[in-house]
Amino acid sequence: MRIFLSLLALCCLAIWNPAQAQLNTPAASPAAKVMQTVGLTDVTVEYSRPSAKGRAIFAADGLVPYGKVWRTGANQVTKVSFSDAVKVDGKDVPAGDYAVLTKPAADQWEVMFFSYEGGNWGSYVEKTPALTVTTKPMMSDMSTESFLVFFDKLTNTGAHMKMAWENTVVAVPIEVNVDERVMADINRMMAGPSANDYYAAASYLHDSGKEMDKALEYVNKATEMNDSAYWMMRRKSLILADMGKKQEAIAAAKQSLELAKKADNQDYVRMNEKSIKEWMK
Repeated sequence: MRIFLSLLALCCLAIWNPAQAQLNTPAASPAAKVMQTVGLTDVTVEYSRPSAKGRAIFAADGLVPYGKVWRTGANQVTKVSFSDAVKVDGKDVPAGDYAVLTKPAADQWEVMFFSYEGGNWGSYVEKTPALTVTTKPMMSDMSTESFLVFFDKLTNTGAHMKMAWENTVVAVPIEVNVDERVMADINRMMAGPSANDYYAAASYLHDSGKEMDKALEYVNKATEMNDSAYWMMRRKSLILADMGKKQEAIAAAKQSLELAKKADNQDYVRMNEKSIKEWMK
């Protein structure tokens, strides 16, 4: 019996590994994520939120000492993402992900944007930032207990990304290029449907078996606007075949075949050759 119990105890120890046991507890500085659409551009900030807990924050001898590089939060580095190219404090910043480090001081802050390479904030300290913005801190009557990043002064063309903790608030102006994107959409719409628009409409009607005359009308417009698109001509041949117009379908398939050969698309070459053979029976 003793031998059996000893073996049982050894088995239990082998199964239970303290290193594998995990206890989930609340983070001291919980993760946060804020996304703000500015004009037509999405700006996303991922960061952690440490709390003051009665401590002096920004001071010569504070939790975040003046003149020292700060990770701008806690835990991993703060990450800012721009879905489109923007201007930060009037300077061009390409679309992409950036690590944000700051250097607070009593009269001004340096806000540094680095091309994002990972969450280890220390890895950026000796690197040259892609952009550095200098901004003056503002004192607020309202105290912010937990570090906060938010957006204010929203317009169609810009916003202020603000960072607040204790009684200090720092703002970084962001501008977006709305006019260029809107005008491009306006010009596209005013020019009427594109070849791809007509092709998509024809494909939908054909696949759903509805209004084949209308599908043929749309695919004709598509192939007129893009006469080298073998896939559009292929769709035209299929529509004609389903309408019982075999000779016209064969002619369209032969056009698609020649275009596919020029483009070296062997898949479409084979599909057209097979269809032509079937329709000529």
